[in-house]
Amino acid sequence: MESSRRDFLKIGGVCALGLSALPVVDALAKADAPQMLQNTNALQGKKWGMVIDMKQCWEKGKPGCKDCMIACHTVHNVPDIGTLKEEIKWIWTEQYANAFPGTEHEYMAESLKDKPFIMMCNHCTKPACVRVCPTQATWKRPEDGIVMMDFHRCIGCRYCMAACPFGARSFNFRDPRNYIKTELNMAFPTRERGVVEKCNFCNERLSAGQLPACVEACKCKALVFGDLEDPKSEARKLLAARHTVQRKPELGTQPNVYYIV
Repeated sequence: MESSRRDFLKIGGVCALGLSALPVVDALAKADAPQMLQNTNALQGKKWGMVIDMKQCWEKGKPGCKDCMIACHTVHNVPDIGTLKEEIKWIWTEQYANAFPGTEHEYMAESLKDKPFIMMCNHCTKPACVRVCPTQATWKRPEDGIVMMDFHRCIGCRYCMAACPFGARSFNFRDPRNYIKTELNMAFPTRERGVVEKCNFCNERLSAGQLPACVEACKCKALVFGDLEDPKSEARKLLAARHTVQRKPELGTQPNVYYIV
């Protein structure tokens, strides 16, 4: 009994010592923690956004062109599952009625109804997905407004998918690494089963001073990326010069992807 009591007191003393040392250890850890180095070539912006000129895409792009989609999905190791139900998409196309529901009418040009519209995450100013995520696996970057995903923190609850009014998020029902049909990009992490994913505005490329892969791949220059807070950016110039529309603006999420139709 006495031995057990001494062992208990020893353990208690060690624990007390450890707790008292925690502030010191924490302070030392903070002092020695390496600082993240900012790439001097990184593209700088306070509010990244995209203007998609669909007329430019339809008139100058070749029929069935998917250069932007192929580039995005190749760079980000997006799997090709092969079924519509389990499709993983970062950038895709929809017809007008699905892209802008409630705005179509019987007198619209037939050609407009049948045209494909490029879709992606809208990186909303007030993202509904961020508010509902229980693990903060998705968050909005305060420095530039990009809505990010941490694949390791995602628990697959799919609350963000239910909250997103644009269908911009996909869920991996099976191990996506078995369905990557392009050359594996070792610079970008692959995902696991049970994880949600979406467009990230190529934040990893912005950090390296590069434009998003879809913008770089678009030969007809229909995708214009830029800082919406900068009046001199090409995106802002287009918004000032041309009439543009957003997807479901009435919902109040304030999308940062605009369309010229």
